[in-house]
Amino acid sequence: MKKDEVPQDMSSLGKITREVCYATDDKGQYTTELSKGWDVKITALDAAWQDIHDKVAVAREKVRNGQASPLLFFMERGLMDIGIVAAYTGFWKWQIRRHLKPSVFNKLSEKRLQRYAEIFNVSPSELKSMTVHED
Repeated sequence: MKKDEVPQDMSSLGKITREVCYATDDKGQYTTELSKGWDVKITALDAAWQDIHDKVAVAREKVRNGQASPLLFFMERGLMDIGIVAAYTGFWKWQIRRHLKPSVFNKLSEKRLQRYAEIFNVSPSELKSMTVHED
């Protein structure tokens, strides 16, 4: 691709950052050029973010229906899986799976709730109620 053909389609991140692309200059030499975005990439990223928003909405409904603990909502919202939460909290993966059950989560000690709250950057009461992130 030639230097003047580097896509400059404005993306949601285009105001914040630019991407370095390699292109050829007038002499045929490779050089770098900054790009604000590319329609194809923008569409793919928008689809990925929509998928994430959908997963968060499903998790919120599962919590409201008593099918999961608020931990699921915050994990989906924070793009975390059980392995990541285990690494941050020091809990075993099997413990976190148990804590995803509302009956077990409701019996957690304040110390354990505090460890979860810290990684999600909320208070233990916000963790239990999800009120901090209600739409």
